[in-house]
Amino acid sequence: MSAESARRTVRILTWTGFATGIIGGLLIAFPKVIGPASPWVQLALGVATLVLAFRARKVGIDEVEGFDGRLSLAAALLGFLVLFFAGQAAFIFLSTLG
Repeated sequence: MSAESARRTVRILTWTGFATGIIGGLLIAFPKVIGPASPWVQLALGVATLVLAFRARKVGIDEVEGFDGRLSLAAALLGFLVLFFAGQAAFIFLSTLG
């Protein structure tokens, strides 16, 4: 992959990761928007954010000269936050069933 193609890939993966993290954060703030499926959608968005952010970091480290991964690291941290709060919501939901 060329350097310009790698940079474009890193940008796309990083910003897509941020978008999924922000959507997950909005669902955490407003869980009633999609009803009882909200914790599961939040978990999926958190996992997607982590996968996209770490994939961006891998491509950046391997193929971009002078890669500064702070933005993709911030996206990964956002993914961890979404997973933390979504996991808490899913646990509460499951504990009310039993």
